[in-house]
Amino acid sequence: MVLAVAAVAAARGFAQHASGPAPSSPEPAVPVLTTTATRGNVPVYLEGIGSVQADNAVLVRSRVDGTLMQVPVREGQEVKRGDVIAVIDPRPYQAALDQAMAKKQEDQAQLVNARLDLVRYQSLERQSFATEQQLDTQQALVAQLVATIAGDQASIEAAQLNVAYCYITSPIPGRVGLRLVDPGNLVHATDTTGIITITQIHPITATFTLPQELLPRVTAAMANGKVPVLAYSSDDRTQLDAGTLLTPNNSIDQTTGTIELKAEFPNPHDTLWPGQFINAHLQVDTDLNAVTIPPASIQHGPDGLYVYIVKADRTAVVEPIEVGYQTARLAVVTKGLNDGEQVVVQGQSRLDNGTRVSIDNRAATS
Repeated sequence: MVLAVAAVAAARGFAQHASGPAPSSPEPAVPVLTTTATRGNVPVYLEGIGSVQADNAVLVRSRVDGTLMQVPVREGQEVKRGDVIAVIDPRPYQAALDQAMAKKQEDQAQLVNARLDLVRYQSLERQSFATEQQLDTQQALVAQLVATIAGDQASIEAAQLNVAYCYITSPIPGRVGLRLVDPGNLVHATDTTGIITITQIHPITATFTLPQELLPRVTAAMANGKVPVLAYSSDDRTQLDAGTLLTPNNSIDQTTGTIELKAEFPNPHDTLWPGQFINAHLQVDTDLNAVTIPPASIQHGPDGLYVYIVKADRTAVVEPIEVGYQTARLAVVTKGLNDGEQVVVQGQSRLDNGTRVSIDNRAATS
């Protein structure tokens, strides 16, 4: 009986030795997200923080004293140059104009009579019935009345100007601000608060700063033509408008080592507002036929930058690269990568050279 059990055990051991050790299961593939390296023309931007400024801003004030009768525009209304935006009571100034015109008519009548008398004195002086002194006096009276009428005309023009000042018109096209004085109040030419403000926002300008060492690149771009400028929101995510560079300032700020630049934007949708902070992207060049990848795919190693490339057999391979121009949205690869290659953008922490991967880009596209 003991011999039979031993024989069975020996037979089992021989069978296990003959079949070899049990095969181990393969390691599971690491899930990753990938993107394709693309080739194309990439605009090169210089980025600076700035603020929006109105191209023109006017504080409307009265040039005559009187009661504010009307403000025939609404707050926030768009007005054109020459639109009436405030009316001062014109009646006192119209009365002064009528008085000046009546005075001129009176003096003109006196001048007509004085000239007739001058003709008579000239005739009498030739007949020796009037003295030369009387003739000279009459000539002086005619000249005096001529000067008086010229003064009357000046008074009329001044009165007409005051009447015109009672109807305040917009000197620029723009947007009406909040009303500072309500109708019915007395306003004066010496008031500093004004009646209303008008701000031009089409087009609108913005100023921003760049480090002084970037100025040569800006001037070189300006020598080639108009320089595009993109205005982004303060979080640098949303493009608000596209415009052109007007000019850099004529001096560098020595306290900060920066140069201020001014750009103009058409602002058709009112996305830019005076006083608003923006991120300005100034295009100074274009990288032609450049290979680009997302910055999230770039890894930093002891020997430099690298990316993981997914081969056809679904294995990840380390590829050293060199990067030129880079933004928050893309990086230009100058060496080590070709367009069309699959690059890992998420899941690199679990990868090694030769690691099997499974690609699931649904999360990236959803």
